[in-house]
Amino acid sequence: MSVPPGSSGLTMSESARTPGLPAGSDVTEESRELHARFVQENLRRIFLQIFRMVGNVDDAQDLTQETFIKALQRQSQIKDLDRASHWLSRIATNTAIDFMRRHGRLATTDIAELPDPPATEPEHSPERLLLRAEHSAYLQSGLRTLSERERTALVLRDVDDVPSRDVAKLMQCSEATVRSHIANARIKFRRYLERRKA
Repeated sequence: MSVPPGSSGLTMSESARTPGLPAGSDVTEESRELHARFVQENLRRIFLQIFRMVGNVDDAQDLTQETFIKALQRQSQIKDLDRASHWLSRIATNTAIDFMRRHGRLATTDIAELPDPPATEPEHSPERLLLRAEHSAYLQSGLRTLSERERTALVLRDVDDVPSRDVAKLMQCSEATVRSHIANARIKFRRYLERRKA
């Protein structure tokens, strides 16, 4: 997949911004603005979270949109607005895991093809952007040395901070198996880092 320079590749359609709202329904401008802001504030983070799990740009884009559609359709389930970000991450994790269960091992996309999601922060210097891209490529390359289950367990536990018991439920295995996957993943990742330093 090639992404035109300057394109994020992550545009959300208008219907995806306010899913579950039929045309002509009595929706306030304030509620539309809240939906748009919710998507904008979380889009980059959720895309990267899913990409780290599935390793494929096209699938990560589709699953990101699916995540926001599910979240906005289920917004009445949010009891604590301060935890909305965590709640959204859980939906993203479940969506990615369901996808991986349906499709098995996924092909990975070269990091050079990774689009730059919309920035939610001011522009940085070109040097800073280059360093960030190199760092991202370095980490993504390390994640590719892991098996799919090791990568999933490691990302959920160490990156997304999901408790081990919840990782076990999501991966449909025991906590001991999760701990084993994480231990193996950390060893492989450490070896990868040592090889890169040598």
